[in-house]
Amino acid sequence: MPRNRRPQDREEKRAEIVVAARRLFVEEGYDAASMARIARDAGVVSNTLYWYFQDKDAVLIAVLDAVLADSMAAYREVLGSGLADRLLWLVEELEQLGRLVSTVHTRAEESTAIREWHEQFHALAEGLFRAELIELGVPGDDVDSLVAIGVFVVEGLLTHPAEPAQRRAVIETLLNSARGLAAAA
Repeated sequence: MPRNRRPQDREEKRAEIVVAARRLFVEEGYDAASMARIARDAGVVSNTLYWYFQDKDAVLIAVLDAVLADSMAAYREVLGSGLADRLLWLVEELEQLGRLVSTVHTRAEESTAIREWHEQFHALAEGLFRAELIELGVPGDDVDSLVAIGVFVVEGLLTHPAEPAQRRAVIETLLNSARGLAAAA
């Protein structure tokens, strides 16, 4: 008679599926990772995935939530750094997840759930940057525009690779603009 597997907590099994999907999405890409492949790598049969996730986009959202939680924990460790260093850290963090970033932008056009997740992510990131700009003393009328410019800078650095010194110069120019607006207020 075969041995019975030990009973496994639902959240533990879900976490194992997310770990397998995360690895596949980051290393091979969303499109290359079928639900069957995610199941196989997680050590379950394909149908089991649907006990935990409605569809592949739901798996992607779970992966994105896990990545965001890990990144927010890591961000706490760099909070003592200057703003330029924190922005550079953000670019490097997002760059390591390039396939996921591209997937989110592509899937957001087709999936309401992914679009909503993406909008919430931007609201969080932009809110953090907005608070930094206000703390610097940037006038209220200029904050939203400067937040948008900051998003363009980060996304531009992700899509147009640059040497570390050039990245720093771009970030410093952005922050010098913010400081100039604050000083002129």
